[in-house]
Amino acid sequence: MQASMFNVRVPLEQVGQGDDVFLMNTFTDAQLIVSRDVAALLDRVGSDAPQGLTPDERGALTTLAEQGFVVPDRESERKYLEGYFRDVRESTDRLRITVLTTLQCNFACDYCFQGDHGDYNKTAAKMTLETAARVADWTEERLDTLKPESFVLTLFGGEPLLNLPVAYYLAERLWSSAQERGVQMILNVITNGLLLTPDVVDRLVPFGLNAVKVTLDGDHDTHNRMRPLRGGQGTFDKIIENVRRVAHKCRISIGGNFDETSVDSYPALLDFLREQEFADKLARVAFKPIIREPKPQAPKGLIPLTVISDGGKPLNGTCMTSAGGGTSICDSCNFLDEKMTFLREETKKHGFSTVDGVHMGPCEIHRQHAHTIGPDGALYACPGFTGDPQQSTGHIDGRLDARRETAATRFAAIAAWKNCDDCAFIPVCAGGCSVAAHTELGDMNRPNCHKSSFEAGVISLARDAAAREFTTIN
Repeated sequence: MQASMFNVRVPLEQVGQGDDVFLMNTFTDAQLIVSRDVAALLDRVGSDAPQGLTPDERGALTTLAEQGFVVPDRESERKYLEGYFRDVRESTDRLRITVLTTLQCNFACDYCFQGDHGDYNKTAAKMTLETAARVADWTEERLDTLKPESFVLTLFGGEPLLNLPVAYYLAERLWSSAQERGVQMILNVITNGLLLTPDVVDRLVPFGLNAVKVTLDGDHDTHNRMRPLRGGQGTFDKIIENVRRVAHKCRISIGGNFDETSVDSYPALLDFLREQEFADKLARVAFKPIIREPKPQAPKGLIPLTVISDGGKPLNGTCMTSAGGGTSICDSCNFLDEKMTFLREETKKHGFSTVDGVHMGPCEIHRQHAHTIGPDGALYACPGFTGDPQQSTGHIDGRLDARRETAATRFAAIAAWKNCDDCAFIPVCAGGCSVAAHTELGDMNRPNCHKSSFEAGVISLARDAAAREFTTIN
């Protein structure tokens, strides 16, 4: 026997909660508060013969083993880990499809991943109803083949609500398809919020609308500076009014993107949100750092993450500023650990549900049955790679070519975590964001590590666990 390599611990005196120790196993997600003697017993596992243990110590070890804190040996644990990632990849329980209805956007965010505030947004790709019909055909084939228990459809962009005919068509047709097959359908929308009207929500609610994610980049003035309309007008007041009008109709999550010029405005935003009548209806509030194109002598804290095409120009692809639903590792790639921890704690203090900083993945890039579909029907393993034809893994029309086959093989083999040695956070991190690794490190199979932020998340969990008086083993 030996202690699991996925054990992490926080002495509760570190968070002002007494002399015990918070233990967590990131593989089993077991969380316990134990005495210091029990924590020390973990350090002795493998060195003390069983007959040298007291009955109480044997009982404690039995409990720890049941929770995964003690394992037979390291080789067995590595096999468990391999099996875990294999199960994640091959699971057919849920089909996940993200559809980019358009790459067009009505905002002119200065940090926009699309990197073009001119005529691009007038001519950017926009899915036609004919392509949407082929997307539905392709999805129905997947439903018939996989027979999943549930199906998640996420409408994304660009700004997905700029193409309402396609949004409505896909929601309505695929809801009927799922109903006919006895599959639960969950519909999510990621939007900047400007076009989020009661009419839109009312149209989508009967077809499984689960949640809408809206972005606010700081308090009133900061948001208006960061996310103006193409004519320079502010958008904060209109978005808030839209949220107010629909918050009672569906689950609303608030996201936000920060850099060093805006991060200090977020407590004021949280104060403002707390005062709104819809505050108790917000399902989640979570913030992340801005993803920026690298520039010479960029101010400290601005995160470079813009994929470049063969021609040397920004890809003008997916709006990465709102990628993910707040629980994905994509929402945390290349974050400024200290600021992320600060904002997470501030969000909790204001009474809003937020990410805990630990349970972040594995993200959908590790799942064989999670797909992103571009406006032209091209398939991608992750929204972050949309717009780069070299990263397309297939097409809904079934076309085959060497480039797509090579990309599909490359993404199927992603396993950056194999280079992470014995890091305790492998099960929840999986080596980090592949988009960030590809862009910044030149290799999507290299770890993109932010271990310190996960450690801060464990400290936060320890504080919460102590407050709730988790089970103590004595």
